[in-house]
Amino acid sequence: MARKKRSLPQQFQAPVVENDKKKVVYRDDFQKNVGGKVREFGKQFEGKGKNILYALAAVAVLAILIGIFFAWNRRTNNAAQTALGKAIETSEAQVTSSPPPGSISKTFATDQERAEAAINEFQAVADKYGNPVQEKAKYFIAVNRLTTDRPTAVQELDALSKSDDEVGTMSKFALAQASNDDGKLDEAAALYKTLVEQKNPILAKETLNFELAKIYEKQNKKNEAADIYYDIAKTASEAKDADSKPIPMSAMAREAKQKLEAINPEKAKEIVEPVTAPPTGMPFGG
Repeated sequence: MARKKRSLPQQFQAPVVENDKKKVVYRDDFQKNVGGKVREFGKQFEGKGKNILYALAAVAVLAILIGIFFAWNRRTNNAAQTALGKAIETSEAQVTSSPPPGSISKTFATDQERAEAAINEFQAVADKYGNPVQEKAKYFIAVNRLTTDRPTAVQELDALSKSDDEVGTMSKFALAQASNDDGKLDEAAALYKTLVEQKNPILAKETLNFELAKIYEKQNKKNEAADIYYDIAKTASEAKDADSKPIPMSAMAREAKQKLEAINPEKAKEIVEPVTAPPTGMPFGG
């Protein structure tokens, strides 16, 4: 039985040539726009060999393939980000033994049950998609694994922390927190100092310095801790907005001042919280 010959998609079939005047009839807009331009170029180089025409046709096809690739890549990125977002939602779901009646949100009975579910979802993302989403999924796997298999999680975070990108930075921070929780204060302090010294850290320097100062307190390095708390609070107390008006101190800056008061009361007196105007329409005094 003869094998049925497969026909090419219409846009890749040759245009129809009618009568002896060789009038070209295009099958669709694709041939008219792309194929027609190739033929026009061909007329310009008529008699100069077919190689030029073939090269031009190849360029046209390449442009089409590049367009298809970028369209596919956008769809893939959107799907990857959506999948990653759903896994993150699982990792942040409420842990409760009695879910609210009528609630459609995910809930888990224990932290471990939630972590295991999140790890499975993040692993599916890592297996299906490439970077940068894949590396982010691996980071979230390691963070959630701190609940289910801490030694393995620490190894994974350590491996991810070797890079200088966003995932590497976040992995260093997670590793520093884990080291702090495990009582490995020297390791935690070294990681925080590395993050503070980065030129463009993803995490705010105020946050990193505050965590480092708390470790110094645990190590009984009160002078070092006091210096950091002072810098955080002093900088915040002197901050101004674009109109040169005082900016209210952040909760962290106020906590830094309180900690400084406990360590070095005299030094804390040098910091004066800014007086800011009340919201429009509200007089002073309530």
